Amino acid sequence: MTANQSNKEENTSSRILGPAHIWALGVGIVLVGEFMGWNNSILRGGSLSALSGLWIIAVMYICLIMMTTEMASVMPEAGGHYTMAKYTLGPLGAFNVGLMLVFEYAMLEAADALVVGQILKAINPGFTPLPYIILALLLLSYVNYKGAKATFTLNLIITAIAFVSIMILLFSTHFYDPQATLIHLESFTNELPYGYLGLLAAMQFCCWFYLGIEGTALAADECRSPARALPVGAFLGIATLLIGGTVTWFVCTGLLPESKLGGSVYPIFDAALATGKLFVIVSAFTGTILACLASANGCINDASRAWSAMSKDMLLPDYFGKMHPKFGSPYRSILFLLPISIAFAFTGMLDQVVTFSIFSALLVYLLTCIMMVRFRRMYPPKTLKRPYKASFYPLPVFICGILVLCVLFGMQLTYSVNMAAGFLFYFLASIWFCRRRLPFVRKDEFMKKGNQAFGRPGQI
Repeated sequence: MTANQSNKEENTSSRILGPAHIWALGVGIVLVGEFMGWNNSILRGGSLSALSGLWIIAVMYICLIMMTTEMASVMPEAGGHYTMAKYTLGPLGAFNVGLMLVFEYAMLEAADALVVGQILKAINPGFTPLPYIILALLLLSYVNYKGAKATFTLNLIITAIAFVSIMILLFSTHFYDPQATLIHLESFTNELPYGYLGLLAAMQFCCWFYLGIEGTALAADECRSPARALPVGAFLGIATLLIGGTVTWFVCTGLLPESKLGGSVYPIFDAALATGKLFVIVSAFTGTILACLASANGCINDASRAWSAMSKDMLLPDYFGKMHPKFGSPYRSILFLLPISIAFAFTGMLDQVVTFSIFSALLVYLLTCIMMVRFRRMYPPKTLKRPYKASFYPLPVFICGILVLCVLFGMQLTYSVNMAAGFLFYFLASIWFCRRRLPFVRKDEFMKKGNQAFGRPGQI
């Protein structure tokens, strides 16, 4: 028996997931981006910037998935980007990547709760939604507590229903008819009202169409065949999101003027209201609620697994690393992170929550480019065979890195204070880690599984 096989048997997670589950995990987390958040890009750069950014950012995520799939397919343990950072950047880099992932998903989960509350209030202004939001998050936490298969199966069902609601809205407009109701397509007449700086500022929120799809790498340890399930599921997910995002843009800009669409909390639901058709309105309402639930469900899964992986390596107190003896889920991490997401949801500041989630994700993407370069140097393809190999290397690294820097530049045009606060938070967290946790990390144990799986010590 090889060392790699031994490591796999030691892992408590069951290998039960296929491409459909990976698709459901990725699209389930991200599909909520079709229902809210993306329209802030119209405020920053106009309708055409929103569409252009949607396609440009898709290229960035394709490059990102190529890199993460290659690295995740050979990693000896679960953890996704955190595990990649562990074996390429060392303890401090791994701590920062893990923390950024946790806050990316915790903020996304909080944004989901905020949108649910707002849309429930739109239906009944006297309704108090917070108890029901908390109950929904508790139920989703319980589903995650029961294990990965229950989580991904639920996401597969509700994600499919939510995506169908977008298509119902599309066909309700009779878009194929020249005399249809799509009368506000201003994007081709206004072009770029704020120039190319507006496009750069809009790209931040265009990330919302795809934010979280990289979390599919976290499930590598639970796939029957990671080399097949990860790339197939993730690339199909990006294609699904690109189609859904383009349809969403087309319908929403066709039914709503820019002035109303840009400031909407739930653009698809507002677009459905503009049709005046009860069935379409009910479908859009249901789709929005389900998309938020699917996203929150996937966020709980990803954040808890990243937190648990950090705990097992002593980067955090080892209390959070314990897996459930029956279900194999990181139940302590799930319970610990839940109130954090609820607390941010109580702030009511949707754009601030969305911005911090995007900012944390962009930092992870930038570090992923560094990780990929380090990974190829430490473990060249000739010495470490991998079931999936990113094509055209190092082109994906350059494209992804340049686009991430462009988005960060655009973000600072309107959210420079938020970015400064984010940098300060991660800097102070790094100081805390170096003083309080790094002394507990034994580097030989930290790299043990990697050294066994890769056949030689990695040089960090």
